Amino acid sequence: MSVYTTEIASDQIPSDNPIHQRLLKAYTVAAPMVSGDLLELGCGEGRGVEQLLPNADSYLGLDKIESVITKLREKYPNAQFESGVFPPIKIPDNSFDTVVSFQVIEHIKNDALFLSEIQRILKPGGKAIISTPNIKMTLSRNPWHEREYTADELEKLASKYFSKVEMKGIAGSERVMEYHDRNRESVQKIMKYDVLNLQYRLPAALLRKPYDLLNRRNRNKLQDQVDELVMSISQADYFVNEKSEQNLDLFCILYK
Repeated sequence: MSVYTTEIASDQIPSDNPIHQRLLKAYTVAAPMVSGDLLELGCGEGRGVEQLLPNADSYLGLDKIESVITKLREKYPNAQFESGVFPPIKIPDNSFDTVVSFQVIEHIKNDALFLSEIQRILKPGGKAIISTPNIKMTLSRNPWHEREYTADELEKLASKYFSKVEMKGIAGSERVMEYHDRNRESVQKIMKYDVLNLQYRLPAALLRKPYDLLNRRNRNKLQDQVDELVMSISQADYFVNEKSEQNLDLFCILYK
């Protein structure tokens, strides 16, 4: 059984293609920055493992879904995978040269502990690379997220634990932004029925199933309307950008 929901975009579902390519771009950008012993926090189904492995002396991926970890061990015998919930992270101090964690911190209740734990397990001079949605570009509440950040908010938080914080972002081409604008318009049509603003008033657990159903319906609708646009978007349509409110994702490099 697949773990994919609309929250975990799939490379196997055509209507997920713009989101999958956007998430994969973070790995492509991070790959040249990777060195030494590498830890990935929240490796999921291994979207970017192939991009990261060539530049790492060793790789450890952590995720909470045991069935996914079992499959990854079979697929990548030269890498190491473990299941577990974090933070805290059950790894000794000064263990890794590089840590990557993409689209994870927004799911972590204690984000300060998460960042402090990353700092603790990095070797002196090591770096962490993280990405997370830019709340300035979010179209609706995501009930899987504990919170989302502006660039300033994440930069301020990370600066408490790291000697240097380099805040950038993942931005999109005209084609990507056309898709984003169509998506925004479609979501707004759905949200107009939420006259009581229930998306922000109800507990997240109650919103997850309807959110997923409506999000999947919306993505399929967008594909039906503009299939050529949806399927034409590739990694080349995303790029690293300087700090900006128009970035789709925050992309942050943290130095110990």
